[in-house]
Amino acid sequence: MSDRVKTVIKVASVLFLAVALLLLAQVPRENFGLTLFLFTLAFWGMLGSYLLAGDQVSFKRLLLLGLILRGCLFLFEPNWSEDGVRFLWDGELLRQGQNPYLLTPTQVQEQQGEGSGLSDPLFGALNSPNYFSVYPPLNQVLFWLGALGAQGNLEQGYLALRCILLLGEIGVFCLLWGLLARFELPKKQILWYWFNPFVILEVVGNLHFEGLVLLFLLASLGSLTRQKLGLSGIFWGLAVGMKLLPFLLAPAFFFWKGVRTSLQFWGMAALVLVLAFLPLVYWNSWQNFLQSLQLYQGKFEFNASIYYLFRAVGYELAGYNTIWYLTKVGMVCTLLGVLWLTWKRSNASLFEIPSVWVQLYLLYFLLQPVVHPWYLLTGLGLSILTRQWTFLLWSFGAIFSYQAYSQNPVQEQTLFLVLEYGLVLVGLYLDYFRKQRTATLGL
Repeated sequence: MSDRVKTVIKVASVLFLAVALLLLAQVPRENFGLTLFLFTLAFWGMLGSYLLAGDQVSFKRLLLLGLILRGCLFLFEPNWSEDGVRFLWDGELLRQGQNPYLLTPTQVQEQQGEGSGLSDPLFGALNSPNYFSVYPPLNQVLFWLGALGAQGNLEQGYLALRCILLLGEIGVFCLLWGLLARFELPKKQILWYWFNPFVILEVVGNLHFEGLVLLFLLASLGSLTRQKLGLSGIFWGLAVGMKLLPFLLAPAFFFWKGVRTSLQFWGMAALVLVLAFLPLVYWNSWQNFLQSLQLYQGKFEFNASIYYLFRAVGYELAGYNTIWYLTKVGMVCTLLGVLWLTWKRSNASLFEIPSVWVQLYLLYFLLQPVVHPWYLLTGLGLSILTRQWTFLLWSFGAIFSYQAYSQNPVQEQTLFLVLEYGLVLVGLYLDYFRKQRTATLGL
């Protein structure tokens, strides 16, 4: 194939991906058939771009193309999630000098009444008006910035949040590029994240902040590679302050000989965590915050795997949904599994650290009762540095979870759970159970 033909096909692949994203941005999640079709086409566009990329790829060109792809979604409302509305609601409360943890949205409306500036576009679109905010204070700062940009206009608010998230994505791209070089991995690996329609849709399209969590974790890892342990602790603390879940990595840091006894790392991480969560104490809001977390862990179920299997056993044995017991058992199993895995990998080299982190995220998600698609973003980004399959396959399989929204009320179907987690099982086999792994497709 001549270079000219390759160039034409490369351009066609990117255009193919861009058009698919542009159309997906306008398709409501209730239309699952069209969503699945367009998402599959977009994934093929990413795959084509990867297969046609040479060994030498251009930093500036890839950065620009990825930004163009994300720009395809900028002017459309999030069709697949209402979370952005809650972000702006909390941010608007802060803008007005109110505590976003003190009252539920319903209680705020009852106090302020209609015409308060919060009632019409925001309150009517909220999906959890009777729950206290579950987002940590560091998140709230970004919501406040979004509300400043919104000035009471929902569309402007979406745009402001997207600008924040896009800056984070640029940071992720730069850090991944540098870490791929540091780990002596092919630079085109970055396409699995930067051109991934799942990433583009969930971060810029649906306004989820897991991309910023990934940014801080990559910055922490990058600091480790430069022996800047204090700085690594700061970035890990920021990741925890953003979404709590990266605290899962604490045993990995503790058991790893490179960090275990570092006063710089633990001191700076502790300082950041204290500052990040101090507003909950200062505002006397930590009880409401914890209440929402407990409700989330003990009431909701969505897109689970192993948890659903044990739930079925619980129905057979007890005759009712044993979620209260299963979530507690799941937390204990997760804790024990994390401790065992991190202890077992305590002698890992610096270049094996990402694979340890990926394993911990996998364990956590496989045991959880709720696995929204965007939760996978952090694990996917880290797996770019491990050349593993599971999260990449899952980033496609996660689209099957949106089938549940095609029915009212939301209802999951076993077939689509099997399809999604069938892909996850294939990835687990390729990554952990083959006697000899091969780097097919550069993974």
